[in-house]
Amino acid sequence: MSRTVTLVLVDADGRPLGALPPYEVPEPWWQEVGSVVDGARRRYGVDVAVLRLLTGDRPAPPGGHVTYLGQVTEPPAVPLTPAPVDLTPHPLRAPYAEPGGPARSVAWATRELRRLGRPVTAVAQQRTWNLSAIWRLDGPAGTAWLKQVPAFFRHEAAVLRWLATAAPTTAPTLLAADGTGRMLLDHVPGEDRYGADEAERAAVAAEHHAVQLRAAGEAAALVAAGVPDRRGPALARWIRDRLAPHDPTVAADLLAGLDDRLDQVRDCGLPDTLVHGDLHPGNVRGDGLRRTVIDWGDAFVGHPAFDILRLTETLDPPVAGRLRDAWAARWRADVPGSAPERAVELLRPVAELRLAAVYAMFLAGIEPGEHPYHRGDVPAYLSRAAAAI
Repeated sequence: MSRTVTLVLVDADGRPLGALPPYEVPEPWWQEVGSVVDGARRRYGVDVAVLRLLTGDRPAPPGGHVTYLGQVTEPPAVPLTPAPVDLTPHPLRAPYAEPGGPARSVAWATRELRRLGRPVTAVAQQRTWNLSAIWRLDGPAGTAWLKQVPAFFRHEAAVLRWLATAAPTTAPTLLAADGTGRMLLDHVPGEDRYGADEAERAAVAAEHHAVQLRAAGEAAALVAAGVPDRRGPALARWIRDRLAPHDPTVAADLLAGLDDRLDQVRDCGLPDTLVHGDLHPGNVRGDGLRRTVIDWGDAFVGHPAFDILRLTETLDPPVAGRLRDAWAARWRADVPGSAPERAVELLRPVAELRLAAVYAMFLAGIEPGEHPYHRGDVPAYLSRAAAAI
C-alpha cells in the first residue's frame, strides 16, 4: 500500500501559491513525511517543509490520496495548480504546523547542538502530525533528533530526565528541552522491534520491571515533576472527564463500577509507579546489544499492570499468559503478599477504557483537521472495554 500526495504550498509569509502535481510515495502512513519531502525535491526541485494534513480521501489512514500544506522559501519553478485552502488560524494548531514553525524549531535545535559542540550539516524532516513533529539532524559528531510535541505530551522531557539518573541507557538521552514541547534526543542505534518474539518481549518486560521497581518509591516526586497522576481515584476522575463529551453508553456499567474496581486493585497490594503507557514492541529499539524504550509521551504515574497488558495484547493467549505469569512472579517476589494476577484481571477492561480516554484527550487537544487520525478510536476502545468485562 502507498499514498498519493498533493502538496498545497504557501510562501515564507504564509501566502498561498498553489499545488504541486500529485505524486506517489511508498509509505501509506499519513504522518510519515520524509518521502513526501524527498519526492517534492526529486520530482520538482522543490525544498518544502510539510506543515499539516489538509484532507484525505479516506475517513482514516492509511493510504489513499492525501493533501498536505507545505511551506517553501521561494516560489518553485514548476507550474502550480490553483488550490483553494483555508488558512484560518486555529487555537489548537501545533506551533510546528504554522508557517515558519518548522524553521524556528530547527533553528533552536541547531543552536543547542552547536552549544554542545555538535554542529549540524544536514536536516531532514521525518514526521508531522498532531502528536509530534520529528526531524533528523546529522553532523560530524553524529545524529540527533528534534522532537516537538503538543502540550499534553510535554512531560516526556521530565520523564527522560528522571530515567537518565535512575535507569541510565533504558531510554533515549535528552540533550536539551525548552519547556514548550521541543526536545533534542541523542540517536538510539538499532531498529524498532515491531516483530519481537516471545523471548524478546520477555526481556523487555524484565528490564522494564527493574525500572518500575526503582520508580515505585518516587511516585510523588515524578508527579511533582509534571508526570500525570493516574493513581486510583485520580485515574477514575480523569477517565470520566475525558469521556464526558463522547457517548460512553456501551461501557456504562464499567464506568459506574470503576471506583469500586480500582479499590479492589489497590487491595491487590502493588505499588504505583512510572508507567510507559504505550509499551508495545514498536516503542522499543534494539541493535542486538541493548534495548531502549522510546516515546515516553504517554507516560503517567499509576499501576504497573497497564504496561504488561499493552505488551501482551496482540499475542496468542498461551504466549500472553506466560509473559503475564512471569511478570506476576517478579512482583510477588518483590512485594510479598501482593496479588498481581488479580490486579491484571481487574484492570484488563480498565486498560481499554483508559485508551478510549487517551484518544478523547487527543481529540480535545488538536484542531479538527487532524481528527481523522483518531476519530474512530474512542468508540472502538469503549467497545473493547465493554467486551473485556
